[in-house]
Amino acid sequence: MSAFLDVTILSVLQGVAEFLPISSSGHLVIGQHLLGVNEPGMRLDVMLHFGTLVSICAFYWRTILRIVTRFEWRYVLKIVLSALPAIAVYVCLKSTIEGLFENAKAVGACLVFTGFVLAGTRFMPRGGRDVDWLRAFLMGCAQAVALLPGVSRSGMTLAGARAGRVDSEKAAEFSFLMSAPLIAGGALLEAVKSVRVAPDAAGAEIGWGVTLYGAALAAVVGYFSLKLLVKALKGRWFWLFGPYCMAAGLLTLFLV
Repeated sequence: MSAFLDVTILSVLQGVAEFLPISSSGHLVIGQHLLGVNEPGMRLDVMLHFGTLVSICAFYWRTILRIVTRFEWRYVLKIVLSALPAIAVYVCLKSTIEGLFENAKAVGACLVFTGFVLAGTRFMPRGGRDVDWLRAFLMGCAQAVALLPGVSRSGMTLAGARAGRVDSEKAAEFSFLMSAPLIAGGALLEAVKSVRVAPDAAGAEIGWGVTLYGAALAAVVGYFSLKLLVKALKGRWFWLFGPYCMAAGLLTLFLV
């Protein structure tokens, strides 16, 4: 029963925080630390990310179908371009970034930083521009910053798009489609690690039944989180996630 409860908590956190600009990595670290939730095994980590990938495909299936059927290679190349900064930063700073996941205070500080960025979007003028090559690269640089636990990927990329006067719906669409290769790549890396894991450690993995339940729950919660975020962008209250992140970060710094 404990494993079922742990998976439920982690799946909901993943589904909500992966898309809302509040940092899924930060909330998972804080949730495990403050609530005493057990560390997820590699199998569960892979499947939770797969669940959120399913959310993106389900929400933007029309766009994905359009890109595939019309061979919109420019859009695909922009997604590839946006992924390059994050790949470069991860390769160069892999050990440093992974070490920060063990430091809840660092996560708290990064959440405060995220909060300031999001709150600042309230004062940024809206625009109606498309995601061109330069804006795709700049959104990619913002995504690279979000490799730090506690820095929201969606928050950084959408704030970057707002600064570039990109239309809010086009920014949201590109932000989440550009995350798909990185989510898939991260899940693949974890899958490779799980194949290499020692037999004794493999025995500690959560069973497949509960793991699949967690992936499905993360997918459903993630889908509705995406709907909420798009609504927030249209309704001009996206910036309100900023005070929440600042409060969560400060609370973490005081409690940990």
